[in-house]
Amino acid sequence: MTYMLKGTAACPGCPIPRELDMILEITGKNSIVVIPASCSTVIMGTDSTGQPAEVTVVHTPFAAAASVATGIEEALETQGKEATVIVWAGDGSTSDIGLATVSGAAERNENIMYVCYDNEAYMNTGVQRSGLTPRGAWSTTTPEGKTEFKKPLPFIMMEHKVPYVATLSIAYTFDYQSKVKKAASMKGFRYLHLLSPCPPGWRFDASKTIELAKLAVDTGIWPLMEYEKGVLKLTGPSAMLVNKARRKPLDEYLNLQGRFKNISQEKKEELEQDIDALWNEIALRAALSKQFGAQT
Repeated sequence: MTYMLKGTAACPGCPIPRELDMILEITGKNSIVVIPASCSTVIMGTDSTGQPAEVTVVHTPFAAAASVATGIEEALETQGKEATVIVWAGDGSTSDIGLATVSGAAERNENIMYVCYDNEAYMNTGVQRSGLTPRGAWSTTTPEGKTEFKKPLPFIMMEHKVPYVATLSIAYTFDYQSKVKKAASMKGFRYLHLLSPCPPGWRFDASKTIELAKLAVDTGIWPLMEYEKGVLKLTGPSAMLVNKARRKPLDEYLNLQGRFKNISQEKKEELEQDIDALWNEIALRAALSKQFGAQT
């Protein structure tokens, strides 16, 4: 069943309506979606534009989504009712402005599913850099390319010892929905981190959204993984990409995007070092989780 109706205000090529619909296909109509200020505030409607969805949607200020979702879940429990409470938030409200409330909800192990759709900048307000913008990427506030590395948010959430953390890609739908199913079957704080290519912000042709999402995985810049009860493992095609030689050249991903058009060789090498460090971190954490076993 489709839960997102036609006629949203999404940009051409925007994956957000389909990404959210793929989650609601699993969680069903008995879902409450909490959305902070973001592109999705417009896509999911306001009092003036209507709400193109078959589920309850609650709009919140930038920093408040995790707190509001916690309050909704507590109210449902008090009333003896059940629903899947989902936060659907961008990278700015997750990694920067709202990180305190996200961390608090995770530390308390609140019974909510938190989904960060990561388009790697503040797209709704003019393509300003966020903590999740990758090194070397152009934005309106980093016209020469961002100099800092991308904040490793999935690992930060793992440090909260929550029941489940996973990374997702719309290009790999089976892996995507199998992780949503797993998260939906659990209680406690579940964190899903989704790379969400943005045509106007990343400066690519709107027909290339899925191709770019796939290349992000295949080049190794966006590894698919899941952390469950203390054990980390790679999933889907990423499980075959531990050997760096099997990955596609990073240039195949970068060259399709105008935001990397003027990346210097130095910044490109630093970005490649960031990717190597990411994979080394995954290998170390996976090895340690096997050595010491799942948390109890």
